[in-house]
Amino acid sequence: MLAGFRSFAKSPFAVLLFGLLIVSFAIFGISDVFKGPRGSGVIDAGSREMSAQDFKLRFDNYRKEIERRNGEPLTPDQAVERGLDKQIVQELALQESIAAAIGKMGVVPSDKLIAKTVHEQMSQLAPGQRPFDPITGKFDPKLYAALLAQNNLTPQAYEASLRDEIAQGHFFSAVADGLKAPRIYAALQAAYGLETRDIAAFAVNPASVEKPAPPTDAQLIAFMKENADRLTRPETRVLSIMRVSAKALEPTVAIDPAAVQKAFDFRKDSLAKPETRSLIQIVAPDAKAAATISQRLAKGEDPATVAKAYGKSPVALIDKPKTALPDRKVADAAFSLAAGQVSGPINGELGVSVVKVTKVTPGVTATLDSVRPQIEAEVRAQAAQAKAYDQTQAYQDAHDAGADLVAAASKAGAMVVTTAPITAQGADQMGQPVAGLTPDMIKTAFGLPQGGESDLIELGKGEYYAVKVEKVVPAAMPPLAEIKPQLTAVWMGQEMGKRLKAKADELAARVKKGESFEAVAAAAQSNVQRVPGLSRQNAQQHMGLGPAFLGAAFDAKPNAVFTARAGQQGEAYVVAKLEAVHAAPTNDVARYAVIAQAQAANGLMRDLGEASRAAAKTQLKTKTNLTLARQAIGVDTDALAKAEAAKSGKKAE
Repeated sequence: MLAGFRSFAKSPFAVLLFGLLIVSFAIFGISDVFKGPRGSGVIDAGSREMSAQDFKLRFDNYRKEIERRNGEPLTPDQAVERGLDKQIVQELALQESIAAAIGKMGVVPSDKLIAKTVHEQMSQLAPGQRPFDPITGKFDPKLYAALLAQNNLTPQAYEASLRDEIAQGHFFSAVADGLKAPRIYAALQAAYGLETRDIAAFAVNPASVEKPAPPTDAQLIAFMKENADRLTRPETRVLSIMRVSAKALEPTVAIDPAAVQKAFDFRKDSLAKPETRSLIQIVAPDAKAAATISQRLAKGEDPATVAKAYGKSPVALIDKPKTALPDRKVADAAFSLAAGQVSGPINGELGVSVVKVTKVTPGVTATLDSVRPQIEAEVRAQAAQAKAYDQTQAYQDAHDAGADLVAAASKAGAMVVTTAPITAQGADQMGQPVAGLTPDMIKTAFGLPQGGESDLIELGKGEYYAVKVEKVVPAAMPPLAEIKPQLTAVWMGQEMGKRLKAKADELAARVKKGESFEAVAAAAQSNVQRVPGLSRQNAQQHMGLGPAFLGAAFDAKPNAVFTARAGQQGEAYVVAKLEAVHAAPTNDVARYAVIAQAQAANGLMRDLGEASRAAAKTQLKTKTNLTLARQAIGVDTDALAKAEAAKSGKKAE
């Protein structure tokens, strides 16, 4: 939701420059909100410091985005294993550095601009989400804070982030406005992209290579050891999960009519719709002019024409309740008129004016019948949450008395689900995500020993769970007998690939020594194929040749003979020769350079933006604390250090 707030940057250069950065801002944010003692943060960049609490918030936002994209949970330990924690710390260090550097230059948006931007962005939300009072139409700070809280933000954090984004948008837009890439940049890009190459190639015929004999068990066992990291099956656990869900209990709740009536009585006033009016207001220079304006409007003259005669513009207020009108005397007058009527001169608190009422929408008093489904749903949800809480108390009492998770859940009437073996990624043995498991549940389960049970954990809104580890299956390689057919096929494929490569190298050596390319191909029981006019511009049309072959073709020097894998999966080996390189036609280069001028400027601006972030980090001597970052997200850094030391064969200090 909040990502949609931040569409204020209008400059095309800014959009291109921040194409990557804005995505990271939406995930990480860039504000320096949570302050601690200097030098105690995860990142220290000039005058800015990011606390462990702030880093955890940004990491959690990033983790949720990754989980949404991949469809599987990502625990902090897995993030560390993949190096994501280091990447996030590095990206945030660059963000904080450039923000601090720009602030040091004095580029700081005013509070007025921030308030205006917040108001504009909140106005763009869907009607039911806007933080404006439904009665007065005024901006409501409490609703604003509640909306941000749904996204784990505070007004201070969000506005600090906006302040940084606006400052950087203005700074880099100013830089971009004065930047023009030299034409030679585009010309070089055109010459590079339009250069063509003529390639001759032939594939190594598998029939010309002796097939490897099936491997022995000893060879397969050695092959398994070489690929232990890929073949080792991860640790899995069988879990019993006790769930108490208010949502699941709602259908079992009987609604008390008295409770429904009480809830309606409490909310009756807020559910009513006040009378609203649409009107046109013209501010007059004095009472005499106001009388004339009133007469002309009453005759049906166009309000814009009437107002223009006095150097004014009419103000249109559409469907506003009385409380939304800032001038109390104008409001009293407007709400005393019928539709189509014009007031006389109004000596309001903000000056003399005249109003014409164009539309009257009567107020609506809420009745229980008109809002019964809504009220009943709220009462049912509250009753279900109370019932869920009672279940948790019954469970806790039984558990405290000595009952295990399953027995305690049975006494409380709570449901228990026992899973099949799952990995620390929340997947089953087929690699598919297990439905109903959250990252927190998985982290809790993998922090317990076999037979261990967690405390009762609240998820919010009447949702609770507890976990018991029924069985731990340690990580291990599968027995050879179980995977022998598949392993044999892979081993045979790799051995055949080695022999094809050796044959390709042998044939290429013959060509390099002076034998005819066609003669060597014929000796290898293959045919020469030619690819004329291959360029970086048209490489997409030749993707069937495979990325490895295309890369080797563009790296080769004229008349060079080379070998490469070919095909989308690299399933074949070829011997190839770069027969000719043709420079791009001058006319084409000139035409392409004109088209690519803007692209070259954008590329230069992106490079400048990245260089600016790196330079700011160096200039400010930005410091990072990876250990504190890991501790902030719940990683046991002592255990991690011991594991890394054991892996490297060293003793942890």
